[in-house]
Amino acid sequence: MNNKNYPVSLTEIIRAKAVIQQHLDKTPLRHYAELSRVAGADIYIKHENHNLTGSFKIRGGINLMHHLTRQDVPGVITFSTGNHGSSVAFSAARFGLDSVVVVPEKNNPAKNRNILQYGGELIEAGSSFEESAKVVESLCQSRGLYYVHPADEPHLVNGVGTGFLEIMEDLPDLDAVIIPIGAGSELAAAVTVMKTINPAIEIYAVQATASPAAFQSWQQGKIVTAANTTFAGGFATGAGYDLPFEIYKDQLADFILLSEDEIYQGIALAAHYTHNLMEGAGSASLMAALKLGKQLKGKKVALQFSGCNASTDEIINAYKRPAFKGEYNLSEEPKAVAHETR
Repeated sequence: MNNKNYPVSLTEIIRAKAVIQQHLDKTPLRHYAELSRVAGADIYIKHENHNLTGSFKIRGGINLMHHLTRQDVPGVITFSTGNHGSSVAFSAARFGLDSVVVVPEKNNPAKNRNILQYGGELIEAGSSFEESAKVVESLCQSRGLYYVHPADEPHLVNGVGTGFLEIMEDLPDLDAVIIPIGAGSELAAAVTVMKTINPAIEIYAVQATASPAAFQSWQQGKIVTAANTTFAGGFATGAGYDLPFEIYKDQLADFILLSEDEIYQGIALAAHYTHNLMEGAGSASLMAALKLGKQLKGKKVALQFSGCNASTDEIINAYKRPAFKGEYNLSEEPKAVAHETR
């Protein structure tokens, strides 16, 4: 059973908003003056990390489960590196459905705990996102569960799109937005909302150099697979996916890749400038904005802070990185201006 023929559109996202606002509070869009000075652009951050489950994913989960309760579905099954799985477990429980989440072995323990806490059955299997997917495929039919694909599921994308509706309501004269991408539901949702409302908005994607499947798919104009070795779970996919790819493939201003060191630096920068403790993919839009530099100069830019479910090791490692260079060097304190007495 699937919903692949169900449309992803601004109309459906507006309908999803009516569902989601019954369950979730609107997340803040905040302006950061000092970060704007450092970046050379007018920087606003959409704090999807303030959502229930600490991630934008919950929007999609709520919308999907709302629709599934209208069908004869006993429960759901999915594969995830964490945030999607947490969303599915939490949302399924809220709507009275059972949930099974398959995660890779040695997955982020903080995200595993969340899935269990929210009522999901956790199965650790496979060494990667893609290997976990194969386990789901084998279990799905035998257990009679609805297969929730983390990217090729229109109800998820439409639900996620409600966050971008909120951005456009709060900041209608936005020039650009930066979105992290793993499987791609977030980027597809951003394109659907923002490009429909204002085709001139520049949309930038950011991904890990160590897991560049979406970037290479965009670059080559077709779905490809690639190495998948990043520590950042939100980026840890080894393939592009059909539904989101078809939506974003011709709609991006640029695509930025971050090294593992740069992703860790983004976590530290987020804590320093915004006082938010983020996970690697969740704060990557900030590091991408600094790398883009002149392309964003003078523009009004929204950064998506997509998730905050970092492991303890992820946070510790973020503060072991070499000192930052240039304008955003955290090892340098601002210089005070001397005051002369007369």
